[in-house]
Parts: sequence; structure tokens; C-alpha cells
Amino acid sequence: MWRGQQFERAIFSLRQAGIIVSFTVLAMGALDAAEPDASAARLAGAVEFLSSDELEGRGVGTDGLDKAADYIAGEFAKAGLRTELFDGSPFQIFQEPADAELGPATENTIEFVGPALEGQDEPQRVALEFGADFNPLALGGSADVQASVVFAGYGISAKEPQYDDYADLDVKGKVLILLRKHPGQSDKDIAFHTRKGQRHAYFVTKIANAFEHGARAVIIVNDAYGVTKARRDAENARDEAVQKLIARRNAFKENETPTAGEREAYLNEIDKIIGRMEELAQQLSRGADKVVKFGEVGQSSNWKELPVYFAARAAIDPVVQAALGKSLSELEQQIDDGYKPQSLVLEGWQAHCRAVVMHRQVDVKNVVGVLEGEGPLAEETIVLGAHYDHLGNGGNGSLAPWTRAIHNGADDNASGTSTLLEVARRLASRPQKPRRRLMFIAFTAEERGLNGSTHYVKNPLVPLENTVAMLNMDMVGRLTDNKLVVYGTGTAVEFDGLIEGLNKRYQFEITKKPTGYGPSDHQNFYKQKIPVFHFYTNTHSDYHRPSDDFGKINVAGMLRIADFVAEIADRIDGADERPVYQDTK
Repeated sequence: MWRGQQFERAIFSLRQAGIIVSFTVLAMGALDAAEPDASAARLAGAVEFLSSDELEGRGVGTDGLDKAADYIAGEFAKAGLRTELFDGSPFQIFQEPADAELGPATENTIEFVGPALEGQDEPQRVALEFGADFNPLALGGSADVQASVVFAGYGISAKEPQYDDYADLDVKGKVLILLRKHPGQSDKDIAFHTRKGQRHAYFVTKIANAFEHGARAVIIVNDAYGVTKARRDAENARDEAVQKLIARRNAFKENETPTAGEREAYLNEIDKIIGRMEELAQQLSRGADKVVKFGEVGQSSNWKELPVYFAARAAIDPVVQAALGKSLSELEQQIDDGYKPQSLVLEGWQAHCRAVVMHRQVDVKNVVGVLEGEGPLAEETIVLGAHYDHLGNGGNGSLAPWTRAIHNGADDNASGTSTLLEVARRLASRPQKPRRRLMFIAFTAEERGLNGSTHYVKNPLVPLENTVAMLNMDMVGRLTDNKLVVYGTGTAVEFDGLIEGLNKRYQFEITKKPTGYGPSDHQNFYKQKIPVFHFYTNTHSDYHRPSDDFGKINVAGMLRIADFVAEIADRIDGADERPVYQDTK
């Protein structure tokens, strides 16, 4: 809960920004901004609760995610929003997979069949060994597929940077071989190393992209850079284990009269060290070409009939060489040399892939509150949103995959959710009703691939054609050097001027991004030709790691952003005409 020391720190930081806060309060005008100290307390209290260990990282399938939904619903009601929207509830419920179980080994198989070699009648056959050469991934689903094979590079389609492994390539109904990660991993200056760029390397992004392009099965293999790094890391870890073993042995030798308990503890520790050394030796014996285990990179799946596998390079490389006359390493090098795709059909080769993966489904909830409009524009809607889910104990999407510690997600996105609540209070406290309906949505399952907002736009509470704008807040808790990033400034004719005009008072150092696309929930609304804004305070070293905690949040900055977003919503609401959509391709 809210602790006095943290409250004092938040208020001190707020008062340090006193001049700017004064501007903010003036800028709110008719919005009747709350007294700053009370607002700071509410914001800080909300972030602290939502990012507490009690909420278990707000992962799908946890009690903590449900607790967060109940908390948000209660705060919407306190703010004066109408919440009895779905059979008397604020919850738009849909299902997400929580965990998975793998079927028997005999039902999980991969075999490649190619043209007969010269002078032979029988086709070439390469059968992969379950567990050693490949594993199904829990991210995929069940199917029995026999189809042509395509090497589709890294399986990336990106607007920023401009790179598309699927360009001029028909993969519908085919089995795809994809490389892990992204091109140019050794080149830290390219856009794939930014927060936005990194998402293209995620398993879930690659699989979703393959699914959208019509693939029937996906086989992912380690990239050469990753294997080299894994080998180096394994060698270093092995050397450290040897030194630890020697040090522990020498320390024990100095104890001339160890007790039975000390001897047992020593033997247990030695056994653990040796076990780790054996694991590393096995990894190095395969060239550090580790085959990802079932469930290791996440349990979720939205692709029930798309089998997804992880295979060893050594198992896939002979097939690629036989079909294309090039090794995986040669293809990767060609991609990296010019950042140009080298996607090719493996002519004459078929893959027979079987997978049996059973998923447990759980209910998840978008949380919705509404402030109804009044007057001739009351049927038009402005959506304000933020996702409230996070990564639970890590796994898929975590940038600290070596740990299963709680990922509290204070900035991502307890900050955006808490700011959404404060904006709702601002707008609901005005003496006059809005001209348009204001709909506040806390989305779930964003970290699974924007699934909450995807569900909403497919099942809208009000017609999308009457939704005139969407304002999204994701990671707004780390305002540094007064820098605020605003996406969507080009998605409506009026939006660039609106931001420029209001910021003369707020005085943020704004980086404007005209595009309506990006890795958060606003993208799904923009795809429906709805003008959008997306606000965030940029990425940081704690992103998608357990260290994204409450103590690093800039509450004063969040308060200013809440005021800014509230006034933007108020300006859109007060306009006689709806914003005019623009395409930002």
C-alpha cells in the first residue's frame, strides 16, 4: 500500500516542478483539475498497488490480473463513470490460453521428403528426433500438415526499419523455416535494437506474422550470432563452475573436523555444481545449438491449428543445403551484408509435421467505463485506453529470460493504467457533460500481441464508425529531461496543430511520430481508420525486466501527462467536427 516516505518523495518531486505544474493547472481551465498533492497521491498509490508483488506481475492466468481488473473497475465507478455495460458488469470477457500440455512423442513429429538423388529411386528423407533435434512450442497449436517448404529468413515484416522477409513471397499453406532474432545483431546502430525494433525478434511476433501470411506450420532455428554468443557464454559459465568447484573443495579441506551436516551440505553443493557442468558440457557438445524446450518461451497460443517447432540448426541445415545449395550461415551472411531478405522456396521438398498441444483457456477482461455525452454529438465516441496486463513471472517477452522473478511492470503499464484513471477523474469532474461519449478502456493481454484491443475492435461496444479518436497511454512513468514521445500526430488533419498549440503551455520536449502504427493498442484502432494518439516516455534498461519497479516512477511527470491527455481529449470533444482521418503509410 501507499507508504508515507514514498508519498513525501512524490510530492517533493511534484513541487520541484512547481512552475510547470502551475501552467498545467491553468491549461486545464474548465477541466477543473484536482489539487496537485491529492492527484499525486492517487497516481502514486495506483501505480504502487498495480505493480506490487500481490498482483503477481499481472500475467494471464494469475489471480493478480483479476485483482487488477477489479481495482480498475472500482476506480472507474468512484470517478463517476457508468460501468454496467456488459450484462451489468464493466468487464468485456474473452478467453486466452493460460498454459499448455504436450501430447505423446509419437504424435509430435517432423519429416522432410525431397527429390531422389541422381541414380536413386527413393526420395530423400530426413526425420528429426523428438527432444534432440526439435521440440514443439507451447506457443503453437495442434495439426497434421504435409506441405511445401519455404525459407523465410527471420520471418519479419517491418515498416521501421523497412525490412520484409515476405516481400514477393507466397507462403500460404506452406511450412516455414525461420531464423531466431533479427538481422544485424552485432550492429547496435540499426533500428532492430530499439524497443520498437526488438519486438520483431519475439517468438510471438514472428508466429503472428507467419499466421497472417497463411503459413501452415513454423519451424524456428537458432541464428548463427546467437549460437556463437551461447557458445561463448557456456564456455565462460563452465570456467566459472570449475573455479567455484575448486574454491569450494579447498574451503572444505580447511575444515579438519566437519560435522555431518557440513559434510552433507558440501556434497549437495558439489553435486549441483557438477550437474551444471554436465549440462554445459552437453550444450557445448552440440555446438551450443540449444533446442528450446516446450513451454520455455511461453504458454500462450492464439494459433490453435498452427504447429510451431524449435529445431536444431544441425538438423535443418542439411535440408536447406540440399534444396538451395547454400547453408543457413551463408543465407544469414547475405541478409546481414545488405539487410536484404533472402527468402526462397525449397523446390521439390515437402515437410510432414504433426503436433498435439492442449491449451487451458482462462477468462480475461477488458475493463470499460463510460461518461455519456449530451447533445447532437452524443453518439460519437472518444476512446481513451491503456493496457493493464504484464508478463507475470517472465517467460515469453521477457528480456531477462534466465529468471522467473515477478515482472511488476510499474512503467509497463501500471503507469499508463494509473494515468488513465486520473484522466477519467479529470474529465468526469467537469461541471458540464461532454458533447461526445468518453469511453475509458483498460485493455488486457496486450503483451500477448495486442489481444485485448483486437477483441474490442472486433466486438465494439459502440459502432467503430462513430468512434472519432483513440488516445492511448503506454509507459508514461519515466519522464526524463522533460521528453515525451507522441505517436499519431499525422493520423488526423488537425492533430499536429493541436499538439503544437497545447504544448506552448505544457512545454514538453515532444518527439512527434506521425504514424498510427506501433507496438501498443492504438494500432488496432488506427487499422480501422480511426485517428489516434499514443503517449509514452520512451524505453529504458528496466523494460520487460523484473527491475521495472515503483521506486523508479516519476509521479510528477505522470501528473503533467494526465493533465495534457485530459485537455487533448477535451479539445477533441469540444470541436464541432470530428477529426479528419489521414493515412500515414
